[in-house]
Amino acid sequence: MSDWRIYRGAGLPHDGIRRLPAPPPWRDFSAGGADDTLAGSDRRLGVRRRLVQNHHPRPAETDAVNAALYLRRPLLVTGNPGTGKSTLAHAVAHELGLGRVLRWPVVSRTTLQDGLYRYDAIGRLQDVQLERARPDSTGSAAATPAGIGSYIRLGPLGTALLPSEQPRVLLIDELDKSDLDLPNDLLNALEEGEFAIPELERLADREPVVEVLSDDGRKVRILGGRVRCTTFPFIVLTSNGERDFPAALLRRCIRLELEPPGEEQLGAMIEAHLGTEAATGEGERDLVQRFLNREPGEVIATDQLLNALYLTQHASRAERVTRERIADMLMQPLDQPR
Repeated sequence: MSDWRIYRGAGLPHDGIRRLPAPPPWRDFSAGGADDTLAGSDRRLGVRRRLVQNHHPRPAETDAVNAALYLRRPLLVTGNPGTGKSTLAHAVAHELGLGRVLRWPVVSRTTLQDGLYRYDAIGRLQDVQLERARPDSTGSAAATPAGIGSYIRLGPLGTALLPSEQPRVLLIDELDKSDLDLPNDLLNALEEGEFAIPELERLADREPVVEVLSDDGRKVRILGGRVRCTTFPFIVLTSNGERDFPAALLRRCIRLELEPPGEEQLGAMIEAHLGTEAATGEGERDLVQRFLNREPGEVIATDQLLNALYLTQHASRAERVTRERIADMLMQPLDQPR
């Protein structure tokens, strides 16, 4: 019987790493070249998306997305982990041809400034000092530091608010992880669609146009120290429902509660990521039914099921008890501490 294990715990060096198969499609970071900017969407949607449109939204999801598009309002998506909240942003960007999704992951220390822009004042000061200390070819001290634009980089929200013909897609991920101030701090930018860069506003008389870097790494021109959108971006704010948001934010958003995927959505998702044969074996069908028949209120994410299907495929020659042990390990309910 073939041993599926790479690491055996025997303590003796061996070359088993050479037998390591290709990674699961949603964990493949090897994409490069011209399609590198869309690699994140490939992992989210499944590399076999030409064979199947894996994101089969329910009517309520489609209605909410279209309401947000028509009204130019953010879409606040709540639901348990693994229900496809983040995937929704990638699905919209893919179907409508809106390019790379700008992603702003939120943590407890995240501030509005992080999303708008960052100014590296210390780096600029150090470069000025180095330039002044370096003699030029004539023997005198040179003092021509780079312009201020070299030290400013727009964040995901700031880049989404740049003037454009088509809306950019911005994913503000896990807003409920933020501190109490961030949801209120977002209100003005989401309502007005613009923000100021004071460091550039002070120079507007002398330098009305300054080139800075966007979150994409592109050089963009800022006029008069202000960024003002011409097309409001499609913004998806996600939340696991761990906290309530202020009414001022809620009234500015289209709200959508995502339910766990049903059998049709789940089948399409598995096919998109793992192919048509992924859930045809008896063991694989058992895993799918185990996911669908979980106890009411029991939280198991879809990527846990995908992990279990992928690994049990590669351990197909292992004993049944081994495959069941792997499945139990990978599909532990998220809401039950072990």
